[in-house]
Amino acid sequence: MAPDAISLELTDSAATDALGARLAHSRPMHAVVHLQGDLGAGKSTLARALLRALGVQGAIRSPTYTLVERYPLATGGEAWHLDLYRIADAGELEFLGLDGEEAHLWLIEWPERGSGTLPPADLTVELAVAGAGRQARLVAGTAVGRDWLERLTSEQGVAADS
Repeated sequence: MAPDAISLELTDSAATDALGARLAHSRPMHAVVHLQGDLGAGKSTLARALLRALGVQGAIRSPTYTLVERYPLATGGEAWHLDLYRIADAGELEFLGLDGEEAHLWLIEWPERGSGTLPPADLTVELAVAGAGRQARLVAGTAVGRDWLERLTSEQGVAADS
């Protein structure tokens, strides 16, 4: 049975990068990931690690001011990294042109600010500062997310929450 959630301790930035790589290597062809956590929790760091592991070359910029950065994927389509911290109303997303089929991977920081206008999360990654590191909880929101967590636990040696 596929797990609904996984909790991980990320002791340092290398552990965050490793999680990004594991997510990249086990990801489904199309997925929506909501990245949640306070400022400084590691949302952009994890997104950057995931994109790097997917083969994105060159600068991977935080979309804090641009709201969305688009990256071509070697497997086709694009990864869209959104940071909605600066939007005041979900209606502002209407002007970003986010309705295209080219998005194979959505990485959305501060998804609650786009509530009602964004696709539902296949996977929610909740990040929190924990001492010198981070605590990560990955929660499946759909069957695609549960299958993703199943691949993480079976192929990557990650333990599911009990």
